[in-house]
Amino acid sequence: MLTERRATPEIASLMTMGLSRREAQVLALASDGGTNAQIARHLMLSPRTVKKHLESIYDKLGVRTRTGAVALALRAM
Repeated sequence: MLTERRATPEIASLMTMGLSRREAQVLALASDGGTNAQIARHLMLSPRTVKKHLESIYDKLGVRTRTGAVALALRAM
């Protein structure tokens, strides 16, 4: 029997990838399926700030998309 489990990367493991604590929080929430608006509400940020954090994350991880960043985050678990 298959069981669905949600896997969310740890903030500390994401920080070892060169991300700031806030960037790691944003990526962890994105990895859990959060939209920019949901992440913004959860972290008490504006959606624009979340977008800027994601752009910085993409640059630091050398990816071009949210999917690429999430894939790297999940591999780091």
